[in-house]
Amino acid sequence: MSPLQVNIIGKSNGVGLARDIALLAAALQECGHNVAVTTIDAAQARRRRSILLQLRVRVGASRRKAQPRPVPGADLNIMLEHVWLQYLDTARVNIAVPNPEWFDHHDRRVLSLVDQVWAKTDYTRQVFGGLGCTTTYIGFDSDDRYAGEVRKERTYFHLAGKSNMKGTDRLLRVWSRHPEWPRLIVVLHRKQPPKLPALPNVEWHVGYLSDSALRTMQNQSTFHVCLSLTEGWGHYIVEALSTAAVTVTVDAAPMNELVRPEHGVLVAYGATGTQRLSKTYHFDEWRLEDAIEQTIVMSDAECLRIGSNARAWFLG
Repeated sequence: MSPLQVNIIGKSNGVGLARDIALLAAALQECGHNVAVTTIDAAQARRRRSILLQLRVRVGASRRKAQPRPVPGADLNIMLEHVWLQYLDTARVNIAVPNPEWFDHHDRRVLSLVDQVWAKTDYTRQVFGGLGCTTTYIGFDSDDRYAGEVRKERTYFHLAGKSNMKGTDRLLRVWSRHPEWPRLIVVLHRKQPPKLPALPNVEWHVGYLSDSALRTMQNQSTFHVCLSLTEGWGHYIVEALSTAAVTVTVDAAPMNELVRPEHGVLVAYGATGTQRLSKTYHFDEWRLEDAIEQTIVMSDAECLRIGSNARAWFLG
């Protein structure tokens, strides 16, 4: 097959979406395709919500069906997170790679103009298949953060980043009830940490960390606590597995697609909710306490076994 001209379209937010763009571009280039990246800025993001633009795009699509004509530009548009409708006429084929929790009513209005949905998780495949879309499960990938030279300690690591979807506040509430528990290391990119009493066994890192410092932290802790309400993919969960950590996450899709009992620890959820097209799962605090107690008494050999299984899953 001759190389395709592929345009990847999405926001580069410095975290998960930026990784999506970089990983997808590298994979396509490795397959011999020509890849361009269109980065969506704030103004372009606002245009997606324009009712007038949505109407104009739909009318244009109807005219092209009635009178097909060659489409200039790329062979393939790959649109990350949203349907970037202002680019629909710039390629012969349009692919959406959505995150259900951010896929809103503006996207749904023009979803029928997309040729296919590529799903990073089976949960996403089910969601968009249920909407009648032609959907293909592609899986995804994350950076390998393993650093074998870093000695592991029996500490707990929680990478909250910029997100308010990681269960951070409730995790800290649970930890505050247990001053006897080991140290919890929390990395937060918000301007201020949650307002809680100073906790003797919680170590805060608020603000910017260099990539090398973050990687060292990821590898130092034997246990990673990743209590997402939902995920489009889950880079920080997969990165935890890559470091051979014992990863604690919520026993609900898509988190439990990434972490299975043989290579991690699953926590039952209590309450549920919704965010756009995604169901959200709020971990049960008492079950989290049980899970942490379970990991505290794990032998070093058991931690090594689970961590090795996690790394093998990542590499597989």
